[in-house]
Amino acid sequence: MPLDPLPHATPVRRSLWARVGPGIVTGAADDDPSGIATYSQVGAQYGYALGWTVLLSTPFMVAVQEISGRLGRTTGKGLGAALAVHAPGWVVAGLVGLLVVANVINLGADIGAMAAAAQLAAGGPALPYALGFAALCAGAEIWLSYRRCVAVLKWLTLSLFAYVALLVVVRVPVREVLWGALVPHLQGPGVSTALVAVLGTTISPYLFFWQAAEEAEDERAEPDPRPLLEHPADAPPQMARIRTDTVVGMVFSNLVALSIMAGSAATLHVAGVGEVATAADAAAALRPLAGPFAEGLFAAGIIGTGLLAVPVLAGSAAYGVGEALRWTVGLDRKPGEARAFYGVVAAATALGVGMTLAPISPMRALYWSAVINGVVAAPLIVAMVLLGSSRAVMGELVLPWRLRAMGWATAGLMAAAVVGMAALG
Repeated sequence: MPLDPLPHATPVRRSLWARVGPGIVTGAADDDPSGIATYSQVGAQYGYALGWTVLLSTPFMVAVQEISGRLGRTTGKGLGAALAVHAPGWVVAGLVGLLVVANVINLGADIGAMAAAAQLAAGGPALPYALGFAALCAGAEIWLSYRRCVAVLKWLTLSLFAYVALLVVVRVPVREVLWGALVPHLQGPGVSTALVAVLGTTISPYLFFWQAAEEAEDERAEPDPRPLLEHPADAPPQMARIRTDTVVGMVFSNLVALSIMAGSAATLHVAGVGEVATAADAAAALRPLAGPFAEGLFAAGIIGTGLLAVPVLAGSAAYGVGEALRWTVGLDRKPGEARAFYGVVAAATALGVGMTLAPISPMRALYWSAVINGVVAAPLIVAMVLLGSSRAVMGELVLPWRLRAMGWATAGLMAAAVVGMAALG
């Protein structure tokens, strides 16, 4: 009996919720508690004036994440594995090393913010909450089956609607929000730093590693687990699914980011609160300005997005390290089959908890995390475009010209943002 010539076509005929997967999880993870802190700080300090930065980043973010997804699905390997084969060892070590550093800083900020949000709601010391959230996230990632873990992460994306609901609770002037979102403004002290912080938060290397790896994982979970490189005729429905998944995920992510900025501008900025140290500080500041319900929505969103983002941050670090060192990797592996991979998941999460105990300003840590992400993003995007344009890597499924052009433009944008911050910051 002949094989079905399109064994991968079925998923693209399902509902939108069934079609989205790695893209929607990746996009939602981008609005992690440290990202929430960044967007809250920008809204508190500049009001509605930098809303345009979120819209500016959206097409670039979509393009880069689609490139990541195509690389993973076509080759059946994550980004770290592709780099390990085709890039010099010192380049791979440098990029992956900086990825891990930035991820650990983000993990510390996210776990700390979740603990502070729980402390706001229930009282008591923050450390037990931090330990509990870290153990829950790492344990689920290590011990749950791949399908169950991904399903949980997918449902956690709904927690981001808390920030859309926030706009209903607070009074947001629609005209001012649209003006800030559609008309670029570059004024005020430190605006170049704010710009690179937003770009470093929305276009982050850990998202590249995660989406490529999860597309490869999904491929291996199919009934006929062969990468598209080996059966290019089946590529069109999968590429269409990746595009839909990525567009939905990134647009959703950036609409939520804009909601957080607008909500902070309508409350904190109007009240003269120009400094936000953490996402939990933003939640606490909302109580006297917009009432306990607004504070509760904000805090609930922090915990929900943290439960989503912590596994993505720890997992992307593990994929990057494991693939670069050619270990057995994958959330579809049992713990005994990928001890080193899961060891990195546990170690990165534990180091994140340790970051919450360090005497470091949370905003300063996030600043350096954004800088590192910005520095790593540009060369990493260049490498991704080169890999995606190579027939030796992608066969006949090389990137279309529109993605190559957007990839080069995104790399240039990230490089310009970092240079601008260094020159003007």
